[in-house]
Amino acid sequence: MKTDSILYRLFKTFPGVFFELLGQSPVEAEAYEFLSVEVKQTNFRIDGAFLPKQLDLKRPIHFTEFQFQPDPELYSRLLTEIFMYLDKTEIRNDWRGTVIWMSRRLDPGVPMRYWEFFESQRVQVIYLDELRLTNQSIGLGTLTLVVEPPEQASVKARSLIDRSRQVPDEQVRRKLVELIETIIVYKFPHKSQAEIQAMLGLGDLKQTRVYQEGLEDGERKGRIEGKLEGKLEGKLEGKLEGKLEAVPRLLKLGLTLEQVAQALELDVAEVRKAAR
Repeated sequence: MKTDSILYRLFKTFPGVFFELLGQSPVEAEAYEFLSVEVKQTNFRIDGAFLPKQLDLKRPIHFTEFQFQPDPELYSRLLTEIFMYLDKTEIRNDWRGTVIWMSRRLDPGVPMRYWEFFESQRVQVIYLDELRLTNQSIGLGTLTLVVEPPEQASVKARSLIDRSRQVPDEQVRRKLVELIETIIVYKFPHKSQAEIQAMLGLGDLKQTRVYQEGLEDGERKGRIEGKLEGKLEGKLEGKLEGKLEAVPRLLKLGLTLEQVAQALELDVAEVRKAAR
């Protein structure tokens, strides 16, 4: 089951953004595959991990954790998950960790017993609202859009959508536009979809031939995958399961139960149950 979060979707679509955050070339991402990894025989799941595609011991595994609400146990849990994963995997590469907080005010501080991991930079901490990056790539711009105040986010989002026209891959471009639109929906939970699209100037874009072709290709792929998965009933169950899996991540973004229920078209009771 794939972790469903803004940063997961962004790193999945633009994996180079993660390496830009680390001050490395985005080209480095070509040697990695980004996944949400589960530690076998445990209940542990790490938000995301960049695993080397080829057997290359010079490239470390990069574990990532995204946090958008206070969590006093995060550092302890993350390091436990990492070492459990390393113990059970056959991959023998070195490793690095990155914790991405929305804001420093949410960070409870690193417990003293773990200081050496952070002082050595084996594990880095990044605060999105403190990033001061010039000449941001479109991927980094989308990442920082998450922490923009609503009054500035809509302007920046429209600029990013204009820049998305430079993305040569239409499938990637469509995913990027959908991601930007999703972030703005979170920023303005009381606006309708039509109001959001008007705010971002998406009406004309979504009517263009290339966008429609990309959408049709995505739907065609979904239909093929659906046939492989089974009957319509199974697909509906999978859709509901996917929504329920998204609940914890949306709550991490700081949304209320009611806002999550509205965004996912679920009952508040279902959202509350999934949050537990």
